[in-house]
Amino acid sequence: MRPEWVDHYGHMNLAYYLVAFDLATDALWPSLNLGDGFRARGLGTFAVESWQGYVREVVLDAPLSAESAVLAFDAKRLLLRHRLFHAEEGWLSAENEVLFLCVDLETRRVAPWPEDVLAAFAAARVEEAPKRLALKRG
Repeated sequence: MRPEWVDHYGHMNLAYYLVAFDLATDALWPSLNLGDGFRARGLGTFAVESWQGYVREVVLDAPLSAESAVLAFDAKRLLLRHRLFHAEEGWLSAENEVLFLCVDLETRRVAPWPEDVLAAFAAARVEEAPKRLALKRG
């Protein structure tokens, strides 16, 4: 955790949990055939919904680690889960679910995932139900 992430209560400010989860997303992208190469194909990932749950506070100098998983996907959507842990003691600090859409960057419209990306999602998917979000509202 970075010093500027600490708020006036002496713990990590809630906004920076989302920053940490976004960094975890960036770290996950290459294993799912997303990121720079994906953008070079004219496609992008847009987050459309997110949920955060705070379990235990972290304070300045707490070492953090993240774990990410694919919970669900379909032809145009991807649902991820991230968990943030104290890197040395192993306890859960916070968790996050985020729903992404595949977007054609030229038209700025939702587009289908390429087959290689769908195959990467399938290989990474865990058998765990989302806590809060779903692929489709209903």
